[in-house]
Amino acid sequence: MTSPLVELNNISRHFPGKRTSLFGPPETVRAVDGLSLRINRGEVLSLVGESGSGKSTVGKALMRLTDLTAGEIVFDGQEISRFDRARMRPLRRRIQMVFQDPYASLNPKASVADTLAAPLEIHEPDLTRAQRQDRVADILETVGLSPDFAARYPHEFSGGQRQRIGLARALITKPDLLVADEPISALDVSVQAQVINLLLELQQRLGLTILFISHDLSVVSHISDRIAVMYLGRVVEVAPAEALFRAPRHPYTEALLSAIPEPDMRARRKRMILKGDIPSPVNPPSGCSFRTRCPYAIAECANARPLLEPAGPGHLKACIRDDLDLSPALTSDT
Repeated sequence: MTSPLVELNNISRHFPGKRTSLFGPPETVRAVDGLSLRINRGEVLSLVGESGSGKSTVGKALMRLTDLTAGEIVFDGQEISRFDRARMRPLRRRIQMVFQDPYASLNPKASVADTLAAPLEIHEPDLTRAQRQDRVADILETVGLSPDFAARYPHEFSGGQRQRIGLARALITKPDLLVADEPISALDVSVQAQVINLLLELQQRLGLTILFISHDLSVVSHISDRIAVMYLGRVVEVAPAEALFRAPRHPYTEALLSAIPEPDMRARRKRMILKGDIPSPVNPPSGCSFRTRCPYAIAECANARPLLEPAGPGHLKACIRDDLDLSPALTSDT
């Protein structure tokens, strides 16, 4: 078995919140709170959960755009969570990010050529101008855009085209790991499938490892090798994509699956409506953080924080209830 490309070992990222009194200390916002996760080489691992669960903070921590409060990040055998800017710089070209908003992530005053050439000027300064131009033309073709677009500016493109440019910028340094943070949520539905298919094609052609962050399980079902479900700063279930949809082992996963729209009117789905909002990361519940909304919660759920434990081949869950028969993504009449 090959070693994983990325290991997140018990990482936490806490932020200072508001003060409860004039001279008292600020509250602590536990955006990520003791999360462990592995990303294998060449796989697409999707990280899913409701807004506010801490998914984007995990991506930013992995990119070293925010410092950890505790824990460690291991990338390709190196512990990088304490690297300063100088030590991180050689790794920047190997870890790239595609951002959520294709409108805000591109400099409106820079042409496409300048945007795509900038990473090469930093990470491959020995390239000649002609070589940079060739690389820019090649990567535009790779993401399905004409090399003639290089002279244009972001305002001349649609949202889907801008996201392709953002993807080209991330790929031009030939990275090993791509962090895709909600890369299609700002796009029209008609364009989302195109971007997903492009990501899959590039992942297979280039051998990329991808951390795909999303709140939409219907999207990740088409792109994921494995799925990690996150709730209130913690991972509550990890499984191969097919196994997670066929046999979820955590009640929160069951609730997310039940919310997937089903176009087949003949299909029957058990809808699980969660009560209340996600608790505050300032004061999370004791024990299982999901217990305040879980229809299967028992008194013991408040006693201790459940650990991720094996629940099948490659399947982990953080739930003390082993007696639950949870509904899969879809139950059809036969």
